[in-house]
Amino acid sequence: MKKRVDFMVTAFRDGFQSAFGARVLTKDFLPAVEAAVDAGITHFEAGGGARFQSLYFYCNEDAFDMMDQFRQAAGPDANLQTLARGVNVVGLDSQSRDIINLHAKMFKKHGITTIRNFDALNDVNNLIYSGQCIVDAGLKHEVSITMMELPPGAKGAHTPEFYMSVLKQILDAGIKFDSICFKDASGTSVPSKVYETIKQARAMLGADTHIVFHSHETAGTSILAYKAALDAGANQIDLSMAPVSGGTCQPDIITMWHALRGTEYDLGIDIEKVRKAEAVFKECMKDYFVPPEATAVEPLIPFSPMPGGALTANTQMMRDNGILDKYTEVAAAMGEVVMKGGYGTSVTPVSQFYFQQAFNNVMVGPWKKIAEGYGKMVLGYFGKTPVAPDPEIVKLASEQLGLEPTTKIPVDINDEDSSKGIGAAKKMLEEAKLPISDENIFIAAACKEKGIQFLKGEAKVNVRKIDPNAAKAEAAGGEAKSGAGNYTVNVGGKRFNVTLEGNTALVNGKSYTVEVGAGTDAGAPVAGGAGQNVEAPMPGLVLRIEKEVGDTIEEGELLLVLEAMKMETEIHAPCSGTITEIPVKQGDQMKAGDILAVIS
Repeated sequence: MKKRVDFMVTAFRDGFQSAFGARVLTKDFLPAVEAAVDAGITHFEAGGGARFQSLYFYCNEDAFDMMDQFRQAAGPDANLQTLARGVNVVGLDSQSRDIINLHAKMFKKHGITTIRNFDALNDVNNLIYSGQCIVDAGLKHEVSITMMELPPGAKGAHTPEFYMSVLKQILDAGIKFDSICFKDASGTSVPSKVYETIKQARAMLGADTHIVFHSHETAGTSILAYKAALDAGANQIDLSMAPVSGGTCQPDIITMWHALRGTEYDLGIDIEKVRKAEAVFKECMKDYFVPPEATAVEPLIPFSPMPGGALTANTQMMRDNGILDKYTEVAAAMGEVVMKGGYGTSVTPVSQFYFQQAFNNVMVGPWKKIAEGYGKMVLGYFGKTPVAPDPEIVKLASEQLGLEPTTKIPVDINDEDSSKGIGAAKKMLEEAKLPISDENIFIAAACKEKGIQFLKGEAKVNVRKIDPNAAKAEAAGGEAKSGAGNYTVNVGGKRFNVTLEGNTALVNGKSYTVEVGAGTDAGAPVAGGAGQNVEAPMPGLVLRIEKEVGDTIEEGELLLVLEAMKMETEIHAPCSGTITEIPVKQGDQMKAGDILAVIS
């Protein structure tokens, strides 16, 4: 009698995040969900994590509508699971208790069965209240312990003994759970360590507890790690489906089925039906651009542990900002950032904090600018790190952010913060003259300005699909002409923002069809008129504009805020004077050197 191995299909959440930076339109993938159900699959990851914010940021879609449609496609009996980041729920910022509670209620309302709940720092205090809300909402709670391998030469955490200490704290805290997941988002845990961790967990939890192991193929060892977990007593593993499997994603169902042939384990699938389902899925995704790094094994990942979902999300943002050539350098800088940051697990949001700080260290200079998330983490505002962060980095963070280190529990800090919570979200909605509903409150709290932009109908679609014109030109041996990018153009003294995408031009927000051919380079920003130009110091999206044309401004005063790599960069006036031009608007994508304003 073979041992039945349970599995969850992660293709429609983690697969999308890992392969496409979470940018996938709902209508495009629902036929693949139906095909997977027809193949006998009943357990799906259906949202949460980056697949919440990304729908508002990049797809101009409502994540709650997506979950409703997923439930309809999967049927009433499917186990639909989402991912939550403890007190951060589905954002990078931690939340107050009322928003954490609202998260669980809204996800239950919109068809979810189970929530996998983790904390990147493995601070159990961040799992207690969030877990209780999940249970109280009538959802199944899968509590998680986050894993990774430390960069070579580092030690002090992320051992089987460390993970067992976290598990004991979960049990001692009386957290109710239906299953427990050991989550390795970077896929870097040494298989022998996976075996020992699961073996010790099984001994501590007894025979009846449902144990899950989650990994990625980014470092090339996930199949071996999955087999080790099963040998040690795990009940379930996470698997994906082509074309979003392997590399930064989970192993494919078919790959795992093949790896287990001739063993004592059985996935309990009809392999021919799964093959047909994957064929449907490939057809659904045929127009999507798959970054080459998305499905590749990266041998350097053990030195710079970057989760699959964060890797492509970051490379996609770097593509958007025209700085992908810096990726290798930024990734190489991550090792030091991890070691000095206190060994939080490289999983969202901490993985993003690591990448943001490495990005700053490369783009601005080593430790010249502390990323807000990274700084708050080392100062204790997201909870207790596994080991104490480097004291010099703590000092720099305190000085640059103007914050003192804290040992207070994050939810207590957030409950006292007037900028967070249901009241603050309602205020944002009221100021934007938007309807007050539980869904809108949560969208505003989780997505801030971008959520408000979506609700006002001002969001843009930024989903990367293959350009058929470029493909045809390449097939014909020619070269597709494209001036794709963002430009500031001065015509007769009047300044225009122009974004070129294939044969479409957005000019000050209006769409035109154009022909782009050979000619002179129009890519450089053109200054016009007297006054001092305020230029973008790095690529980024215009998040907020704090001033208007005609306003007087003092040197150093806040002018506007750019967002790049999920970080906000404040742009301050370089001189005093009157603002004579602001040739940008909220939502514009800027390049380094683009003109943001003119002060006379």
